[in-house]
Amino acid sequence: MKIAVAGASGRAGSEITKELSRRGHAVTAIARNPEKIAALPNVTPIKGDVLDQAGLARLWAGHDVAVSSVHFLSSDAHKLIGAAKDAKVGRYLVVGGAGSLEVAPGVKLVTTPNFPAQYKAEAEAGAAFLDLLRQEKELNWTFISPSALFVEGERTGKFRLGTDQLLADANGKSWITFADYAIALADEIERPAHPRQRFTVGY
Repeated sequence: MKIAVAGASGRAGSEITKELSRRGHAVTAIARNPEKIAALPNVTPIKGDVLDQAGLARLWAGHDVAVSSVHFLSSDAHKLIGAAKDAKVGRYLVVGGAGSLEVAPGVKLVTTPNFPAQYKAEAEAGAAFLDLLRQEKELNWTFISPSALFVEGERTGKFRLGTDQLLADANGKSWITFADYAIALADEIERPAHPRQRFTVGY
């Protein structure tokens, strides 16, 4: 498949790009500084700005799938969604956040007392992005939330999927590595299971 990844030089974006390359997809890797994108088979680095809706739509046009892996506070959900629609991509996948996941019925992680203050604005922007997608009538979107801790680490291929509830391991730790998250995202591209839905991945 032809897949465009915006934010391909970031920690999640670079692992997603690597995973898609490993699987033989043709990847257009978009970043403000494309020289930071690792040289990989089937990957074409290109300069792009996620705040330029028209420019991003041009870069995404002609791809089967567009992925945005960018910080919510340094992008604009309306422009990203607009670019995906303007580009007429078949599917649009968003690297989401954990803040909008529920820790109890109707209780979002971002609203809990111990949620780190420095991540709150980013988490709330991610929740607003998801709300916008849920109102979308045209776009075939999927929003993929990592677990609470989204970290460097090994590619194990062993993880669980959930829907709107925060996942935690047997010790109560909620986490996922960028590499394993990338597997879940690539699996969703190859075998679509969550059209117009959010799902989450964790151990």
